[in-house]
Amino acid sequence: MKNRMSILSLFTMILALLSCSKSDDNITGTSSVTITVSTHDISFENTADTATVDVNVTNEWTIYTTEDWVKCSPSSSINTEETVTVTVEKNSGAASRTAMLVVKSATARDTINVTQNGDVSDDIDTPDGYSLVWHDEFDDALLSDGKAAMPGSDWTYEVASPGFVNNELQYYVSGITGTGDTLAYITDGTLKIKTAKINGNVYSIRMYGKQSTGWKYGYIEARLKLPSGLGTWPAFWMMPVNYTAWPDDGEMDIMEEVGYDPNVIHGSLHATNHYGSNPKSGTTTCSTSQTEFHKYAMEWTSSSISFLVDDEVYYTYNNPGTGTDDWPYDAPFYIILNMAWGGSWGGAQGVDESVLPTTYEIDYVRVFQKD
Repeated sequence: MKNRMSILSLFTMILALLSCSKSDDNITGTSSVTITVSTHDISFENTADTATVDVNVTNEWTIYTTEDWVKCSPSSSINTEETVTVTVEKNSGAASRTAMLVVKSATARDTINVTQNGDVSDDIDTPDGYSLVWHDEFDDALLSDGKAAMPGSDWTYEVASPGFVNNELQYYVSGITGTGDTLAYITDGTLKIKTAKINGNVYSIRMYGKQSTGWKYGYIEARLKLPSGLGTWPAFWMMPVNYTAWPDDGEMDIMEEVGYDPNVIHGSLHATNHYGSNPKSGTTTCSTSQTEFHKYAMEWTSSSISFLVDDEVYYTYNNPGTGTDDWPYDAPFYIILNMAWGGSWGGAQGVDESVLPTTYEIDYVRVFQKD
């Protein structure tokens, strides 16, 4: 009986100790985390810039943003006191934009609002009846380490192998090759798209402007200097945001030129009833397209599409009113800049690799819409 009582007493003591331990754990677990930030609102002009915010947290923490044009450094810390540098890219749109920074520690949160003004440049020539809604002047300064800047987050890249489209011969990369060669970079106020042969393969760039939103109608313009050489195929064109099938959803080629037929500029439209080698298309000659910058543009309305070089219209296609098989152009389209190597058109008369590396140069891209 005494043994049974001893065992019972010991069991009771163990339960009591476990109960105390659990109670202590609960007290520790409910201790609150305090987050304090030096400001809840940060404002920027439209240019690329930085600002700092002091963060005080009683626990390890992270900070993240809802938009990819904002970056935070450091993005996390075990320090209870830290100064975070907030960096914004330039805003190429005419409208202001906002983002939210969230400081997170355990279940605690605090937020910081970021506002950046739009670019309302008044030194840009604007077509009559239009207003500037977006542009990229590619005037970014060198980075702090002396390297060239790359296009901002308004641009995304295609990554693809040879034969991806049109039997082209190049690999498309996301700005930088696997060997560290930068093929899309900004120096001296222009974007350079470089096509190069590296370790036996040809690499180039195909990049998309505002791919997820695009624009419906407008005056779309770029100032370009084209590369030279047999096999080159530079382009400035647009594809539908809500793409499902080609050519049904349309394609608008504002500028194309091939190296075996230098200085002949093509503007073309593709749709179900006119595509491939039989588009609605016009051509013009620009004798210095490979040695000087020229303006290439498209004026796009619900009733017609016109192609221009240096403000002169050389081809217009009027909406026939017969439906989307002839006119699938009443939808948002986004901008594409690419430099193909070879392919069904660019390589129709062969390629000359001795011209590599070669560069397609873009001074600016601008989008205007009706007032």
